[in-house]
Amino acid sequence: MKTSNPVLARLGQAAERERSAGYAPAGPYGQPGIPQQYPSQAGYPAAPPTVAPMTIDDVVVKTVTLLGILGITAAAAWVLVPDALVGPAWVGAAVVGLVLGLIISFSRMASPALVIAYALVEGVFVGMVSKAFESAYDGIVLQAAVASFGIFFLMAMLYRAKVIRATPAFVKGMIAAMVGLFAVMLINLVLALFGVNTGLRDGSPLAIGFSLVCIVVASLSFVLSFKEIEDGVRMGLPQRYSWVAAFGILVSLVWLYIEILRLLSYFQGDD
Repeated sequence: MKTSNPVLARLGQAAERERSAGYAPAGPYGQPGIPQQYPSQAGYPAAPPTVAPMTIDDVVVKTVTLLGILGITAAAAWVLVPDALVGPAWVGAAVVGLVLGLIISFSRMASPALVIAYALVEGVFVGMVSKAFESAYDGIVLQAAVASFGIFFLMAMLYRAKVIRATPAFVKGMIAAMVGLFAVMLINLVLALFGVNTGLRDGSPLAIGFSLVCIVVASLSFVLSFKEIEDGVRMGLPQRYSWVAAFGILVSLVWLYIEILRLLSYFQGDD
């Protein structure tokens, strides 16, 4: 299976490894595949694989679990972290979350512990960002949360109804857009550290336009995740990879939420 979402880039390779180890893909209706017999190695008898295949329900449960962990951690950080430490906690969680996200994205093994750790760290990050924005703009957090989940469910319905399809051209365009946006954001961050204002995050018309582009791309990134999950289920990926699939959705949701927060703050900046 050829992968498309950078967050789920290892799923196709995992399927190949599992098949080479003797694991049978799921049947046409999602039922577990029949383990294949394969020769023993180093003179020891080989036990047949017993790993259950991933299902859509697995991904849903893991996604809800990660969102619950993130939400509880965010609420705890909001209450427990003093106002004077909001900035350092925000930056620290962002850095740790970035490192964990890169490890999960490029790792060859699906690690539930790493994914859960990422949700915990992102919970601190989201909690601190939300607290900072809410202290400046009353009610903005609830608005951003409702908008984020509304967009997520809308994209899920559009994908299910086949209104939006993850065609090869769509996938290539999305990957290019995501890589380009992250490169621009990284360069903007570095320049900001040296006191250079590029106008991308200051509430100007350029900043509003940039946030709108980010929101559109973050919303469409769900389509890539849905496609990879669908392909993973069809090919009988091991159940543990549902954590990786849920991680991909969580990354897009957090990104979308932060961009919506920024956009809403631009329109309330003069209040």
